[in-house]
Amino acid sequence: MKPSLSFPARGFPCLLLSLLVSFAPVLLHAADRPKPRLTEVYRIGSNAYVRALAVDESRDSLWVGTSVGAMEVDLKTKNLKSVYTRNEGLANEYVFAIGIDPKNRVWLGTNAGGVSRSKQDGGWKTYFPMHGLADYWVYSIIFDKAGNAWFGTWDGASYLPAGSETFTNFREQLINIWVYGIDIDSRGRVWMGTEGGVSMFDQGKWSSWTHEDGLGAANVDDLPKSANTGLGTRTRHDLSVVSGTGQETYNPNYVFAAKVDQRDGNIWFGTWGGGASRFDGKGNWRNLTTKDGLAGNIVYSIAQEKDGTLWFGTNKGASRFDGKTWQNFDRGTGLLGDNVFAIAIDPNDEVWLGTKGGVSRISYSPKSEGAK
Repeated sequence: MKPSLSFPARGFPCLLLSLLVSFAPVLLHAADRPKPRLTEVYRIGSNAYVRALAVDESRDSLWVGTSVGAMEVDLKTKNLKSVYTRNEGLANEYVFAIGIDPKNRVWLGTNAGGVSRSKQDGGWKTYFPMHGLADYWVYSIIFDKAGNAWFGTWDGASYLPAGSETFTNFREQLINIWVYGIDIDSRGRVWMGTEGGVSMFDQGKWSSWTHEDGLGAANVDDLPKSANTGLGTRTRHDLSVVSGTGQETYNPNYVFAAKVDQRDGNIWFGTWGGGASRFDGKGNWRNLTTKDGLAGNIVYSIAQEKDGTLWFGTNKGASRFDGKTWQNFDRGTGLLGDNVFAIAIDPNDEVWLGTKGGVSRISYSPKSEGAK
């Protein structure tokens, strides 16, 4: 069943209807559009969270990971193709991470449900700790060019070689076992953002960095300091990390996002209260905060356009940074929420932002006006 966005309810169970209120686009008036401009918002439900977004070019789709399941959206028509929940084979419907491997299989990292991989028959194969995965909580997924997989979990990092079913887990090598953002640079080095700083894996050797080395800016918002955003327990951690309703605290060592800059190989990290940090891998750090133009100092997500323009998802909206100027988007400019948990950029350079309540789409007016 592939319902259109105009009629998202057709054919779906009543339980889903109560959660997925609408995935129909709401067009914004041209007079209200900045350049680049927010063009559409897609409402999923006022209590639903969008925590992951990924573009699947092989299917011309956008995958949306939410607190009520995974959705596949047709990038051409903007129609909803499918919704995946427990009924379709997921072990948990709260999807926190999405990865597309070189074989174009979709991997979904969930909150307390392990990681599920799509199968050719339309079903899902799920990996739990009993299969070797480090933990049930999976918050990042990335593949290298060879198809080897890395998973960030709340109990270390898991490595799964391409074509293998045997995981290798890393815990004591990490500066902290709560692993979030992961990215891989052109040299094959694996960069991991954790709740205690940054760890990097390079051909069997590990290195780590913390705020003392330059990670994260000073406490410019004067937030209460915390060594653990969840105050030490999974339940409290869920409040701040999963639902976004917990107390905002300052912990520059808590790194939620990692992104390798494709222009120069520098690595960007999103911190909890310390803004966005850029590292050159040689000991030099640069931290960007609201004083520089960033929308908020808690940075959940980072993405990059083909021309090098960076996008940061923060607790106070999304920021576009071209290296010189900033442009910010928030609820005041039309986003469904200020906490931008996920960002994806499709082949048409349209920017998708995941928040509580749904997804917002930003388009560039030069492209829409026919500029080459």
